[in-house]
Amino acid sequence: MDRAQIVHENFLRRTASGDLPAGKAPAGPLDAGLAVQVYRSGCLTRALDITSRKMQAAGEGFYTIGSSGHEGMAAVAAALRPTDMAFLHYRDAAFQIERANQVPGQSIAWDMLLSFACSSEDPISGGRHKVLGSKALNIPPQTSTIASHLPKAVGAAYSVGLAKRVRPEHQALPDDAIVMCSFGDASANHSTAQGAINTSCWTAYQKVPMPLLWVCEDNGIGISTKTPTGWIAANFSQRPDLAYFHCDGLDIYETFRVAREAAEYVRTRRKPAFLHIRTVRLYGHAGADVQTTYMSKAEVEADEANDPLLHSVRLLGDAGALDSGEAVAIYERTLARVERIREEAVTRPRLDSAEGVMRSLIPPKRENTPSNGPSSEARAAAFGSDLKAMEQPQIMSRCINWALTDLMLEHREIALMGEDVCAKGGVYGVTQKLGQRFGRARVIDTLLDEQSILGLAIGMAHNGFVPMPEIQFLAYLHNAEDQLRGEAATLPFFSNGQFTNPMVVRIAGLGYQKGFGGHFHNDNSFAVLRDIPGLVLCCPSNGADAAKLLRECVRLAREEQRLVVFLEPIALYPMRDLHEAGDGGWLRHYPAPGENIALGQVTRHGDGSDLAIVSYANGLYLSLQAQKRLAAEGVKSRVIDLHWLSPLPEEALLEAIGDAGRVLVVDETRRTGGLAEALMTMLGERTDKPLARYVAEDSFIPTGPAYATTMPSADGIVAAAQDLIGGKA
Repeated sequence: MDRAQIVHENFLRRTASGDLPAGKAPAGPLDAGLAVQVYRSGCLTRALDITSRKMQAAGEGFYTIGSSGHEGMAAVAAALRPTDMAFLHYRDAAFQIERANQVPGQSIAWDMLLSFACSSEDPISGGRHKVLGSKALNIPPQTSTIASHLPKAVGAAYSVGLAKRVRPEHQALPDDAIVMCSFGDASANHSTAQGAINTSCWTAYQKVPMPLLWVCEDNGIGISTKTPTGWIAANFSQRPDLAYFHCDGLDIYETFRVAREAAEYVRTRRKPAFLHIRTVRLYGHAGADVQTTYMSKAEVEADEANDPLLHSVRLLGDAGALDSGEAVAIYERTLARVERIREEAVTRPRLDSAEGVMRSLIPPKRENTPSNGPSSEARAAAFGSDLKAMEQPQIMSRCINWALTDLMLEHREIALMGEDVCAKGGVYGVTQKLGQRFGRARVIDTLLDEQSILGLAIGMAHNGFVPMPEIQFLAYLHNAEDQLRGEAATLPFFSNGQFTNPMVVRIAGLGYQKGFGGHFHNDNSFAVLRDIPGLVLCCPSNGADAAKLLRECVRLAREEQRLVVFLEPIALYPMRDLHEAGDGGWLRHYPAPGENIALGQVTRHGDGSDLAIVSYANGLYLSLQAQKRLAAEGVKSRVIDLHWLSPLPEEALLEAIGDAGRVLVVDETRRTGGLAEALMTMLGERTDKPLARYVAEDSFIPTGPAYATTMPSADGIVAAAQDLIGGKA
């Protein structure tokens, strides 16, 4: 017999006979009316789990990770406010159901069944996934994440305090809000969880407000791997600046009391707390999981004997709030009601086209208060002597610094965060003086944890900020790339555009740094970024373009709520000369505020018709050197700077290529998985011109004199062009 059916029959049999599990007497501030409501939420949780399994068996539903055994989370929801943002564990249907009771106008059973059925009318994901989440309930959607949502909870909590000082235009959380984030005992071991919880403690230890309630739902097992007895308490009960609370999630009275105490601690002290809740897991991990393959029958039955609903029936009866007969009636009426709703929900339309599925990849645009840019007085006060320096051409790093200054003057909701960005001004000096200009609250020196840096940004974006996190080196991104792929990029997709986390991620990277090597400081692969749907990837080649492009990236984040990565070529930060020492050919004047390069726009250097060279960043720099040498040989060429690496600016690129007879793609990324693969494919599909590519080898970059040997060179570009012109390609 199916375990869900066994648990159901056990509930009916044991309540009828009065065979209820023993436990403490009901105690605490949970009043009778609210206690019954919490029980009702638990019954609805159970009914939805039972129904979801029936729907899957009938081909009407598609995802059955349930919440049975975790019904006590309804009491946690009752102890919080609906204005407290909640990032939920995937077993927290009870929390969402109970929160729906706190907000008028909700139809939670209907909404969740639409989600189970993958109906396009599902009010949170539009049929894209069975997720917990609701805009009205202040619950951003989560799928079956394994702790990846914890870092952004830190960011959201940090943003509450900063918003009091900065007041972002699109602030979403009230000043007295706390942030709640729940997860399982198995997930607590994940490096992402450990890093996020450590970051919350590290922040609070420095007296920075961190109103964050961690909730660990400890059912003692992760799929089939048991959590050692006492492990969660031993791991988290003695952390610095992390208050520890414990309750039995089978007891709704105790859970409500302790959760309210923990929430009050966080709300009044603005410090993080860890609420450790004992739960049980009923039915196994998911619908296809057979617990008896890795647990004894006695162990499975012991958990089932501790059914939280049975505990609630006893507690409600002892408190005089509800007798067992009425408790059973509520349970049975809830099952019947859910079945009636299911019959209608499964008839509702589903997504049936790629266009429909992809519609929410790009967030909706939002209205912003018009801006005329920073005033001349504000610029004079911020820039000081740098205003005079703007009369002279500058290196790229300085142009980026000035662009950041102008943007932060214009938009108070912009905040920078990263390793060494404030006191040091960045490893390459790109953020120098920004801490003095805007303060440490908006220019944040973080701890050394890329997951926490990106999570800080994602969470702050939930509260109206436009974060600009910095990843110190491109290779460091791989420690944290799922924060972009699995969290930032998927948020609008799984919320049907209702939740967004606009930001501009600055990453220093690419190759050609003299004396640096290995796979940390010189990294010429960004394939992981181009593989993320909806992400915009931008890369400048010179200082003026960097400023213009950065302004457009911020506009995309502020106005179009886009997730943008701004990839800064380290080797070009200090570059001054182009063709020979002292020519100053790579210096640029800082463009006036308001000048930008729009998404999808390219820049063409020259109009020669023999050859078009397509490149970006260091490859663009080398291509312009090669262009001069080719001209001396009589080859008339044009060099096209892509600027936008994802999505590719296809139409502008084809227009810029125009009447050029041949096309050479110069790509400093690797032969396999590099940008040239996409460019060659697109050009092969849309033109009939002779094509060739000149790319980096499939290799890491060495240290020392051989640092550039695996990547394109000016000599190599000339040779590749000659081969193509000569018909050898």
